[in-house]
Amino acid sequence: MNKNTDFLKLVEERYSVRKFTDKAIEQDTIDKILKAGHLAPTACNRQPQRVLVINNEEGIAKLRKCTQCHFNAPSAMLICYDKNECWHREYDGKTSGVVDASIVTTHMMLEAYSLGVGTTWVMHFIPEAIIEEFSIPDNIEPVALLVMGYPDENSKPFPGHFECKPLEDIVSYNMIVK
Repeated sequence: MNKNTDFLKLVEERYSVRKFTDKAIEQDTIDKILKAGHLAPTACNRQPQRVLVINNEEGIAKLRKCTQCHFNAPSAMLICYDKNECWHREYDGKTSGVVDASIVTTHMMLEAYSLGVGTTWVMHFIPEAIIEEFSIPDNIEPVALLVMGYPDENSKPFPGHFECKPLEDIVSYNMIVK
């Protein structure tokens, strides 16, 4: 284990970037971000995640038809899951797909930050438009859009980013959650 990495510092400093430079993300950096998602835990290690890297002009133009929350990022990753490959809970039929895709997205988001790449996790997109624009098959469910690029020098966190509810308002021990 790398004792030099301060995980809490990383998650405290990371913020949703909404202003990017035009600089393209190098392939080596994209590969590292994808590797972090590949290493993410999934239910029963089924690995149902599917990631679409959107990093050329045609792809970005398509993306802009699907969301107003693209923030003019030069790249994005669409994180989906394969409905046929995710784990199913027997007693109520719930599937792990959304959770698995969310864990994968979180890993990639944090790795991107550690590499100097800014991201914003976007859930505000039109799924039908994404499916049509990118020819997503019926068995693939889009979950998260991670727009990304190098932060502009004037980029700054959303004003309320560093405000947190008191821990005692969100955590309970051995009792019913409030």
